[in-house]
Amino acid sequence: MLMRDAPLVIVSQRPNIMDLVRCDGAALLYRDKVWRLGVAPSESHIRELALWPSKCHKDSTGLSTDSLSNAGFLGAAALGDIVCGMAVVRISSMVVVFWFRSHTAAEIRWGGAKYEPGESDDPTKMSPRSSYKAFLEVVKGRSLPWKDYE
Repeated sequence: MLMRDAPLVIVSQRPNIMDLVRCDGAALLYRDKVWRLGVAPSESHIRELALWPSKCHKDSTGLSTDSLSNAGFLGAAALGDIVCGMAVVRISSMVVVFWFRSHTAAEIRWGGAKYEPGESDDPTKMSPRSSYKAFLEVVKGRSLPWKDYE
C-alpha cells in the first residue's frame, strides 16, 4: 500500500498497522504528515522519535526497544508510562511506521537465604527459592519486550 502511494489505507481501514503486531498504538509519518492510532505520543514527539534512530543508530532502517529511556531517547521522561516501548521502521525518506507499547509493571522476586542466627555466615546469599528473606524489585518504565518476528 505504501509503495502504491496509498498510505492512508494502512491507518484508516482494517486490517491496519496495529493489527500486524501486539501494540497499544501506532503511527505513520508519510510525506511530513502524521497519522496516529490508539495510544500514541503527540505529533511533535513522533517527529522527534522519527529523527532519533538516524542520529543514534545511523546504519539502521529499524529499531525496537522496550525502554526508550534506557535506549537513550532524551524525550522519554516526557512520554511517561504511556509510551515506554517502540518499534520503528523507516521504509523510505518519506515513510516511517511506528508501533508503541505502554508501561507494563513487572515484579521480580529474588529469593533470599533462609537465615537463622548461627546457621550461616552470609545472610544475603541469594537463591532461587522463596524463604524468610525475600527481595522484591519493581521494574518501571518498560513495556513488554518485542519479539524478533514483530
